[in-house]
Amino acid sequence: MPYQLPDLGYAYDALEPHIDAKTMEIHHSKHHSGYTAKLNSAMEGTGLDGTPIVTLLTQMDMGNAALRNNAGGYYNHDLFWKVISPNNRGSLSGALKTAIEASFGSVESFKETFSNAAAGQFGSGWAWLCVHADGSLKVCSTPNQDCPLMPGVGCGGTPILGLDVWEHAYYLNYQNRRPDYINAFFNIINWNEVAQRYEQGK
Repeated sequence: MPYQLPDLGYAYDALEPHIDAKTMEIHHSKHHSGYTAKLNSAMEGTGLDGTPIVTLLTQMDMGNAALRNNAGGYYNHDLFWKVISPNNRGSLSGALKTAIEASFGSVESFKETFSNAAAGQFGSGWAWLCVHADGSLKVCSTPNQDCPLMPGVGCGGTPILGLDVWEHAYYLNYQNRRPDYINAFFNIINWNEVAQRYEQGK
């Protein structure tokens, strides 16, 4: 079965004022849709039809640019839509909060580390919070549509939170003010989803 564009699960305007409706519409219906279509095209003739996206990423041929870029773009955006939400987000608490405090010293220190990774990613890319098998957490960033699940990327671990810092994710509303977009992101994190991913990723 070809990969399908996932639904957002909420309206394009649901994240306003933090992310505007037009940005969400273009981001989902054009950019993510484009990665989905190009991923299906890149899969043709590879013998990988039906491969789960996580398996595809962990076994990625990093020299296959079309597959690498579009599989990453497909997965990264799918995670992004799920870790942000207009409501029922929960709060940072429990085992996830304890792990963040153990790994970064405090919640505020984590936010600063994550914000610096997002702001410091040169050009297009992503900032990530990843969990390792021992439950420890690490923040990193990747260029373009690379993903921590890909071999040799350098992040390691399983991504449980990701922030898209490509300009198409924020430029209509924030122009060149990437730090303002990063700050807004913390208002819409779906901590229930991140906590669930933390438990699954350990």
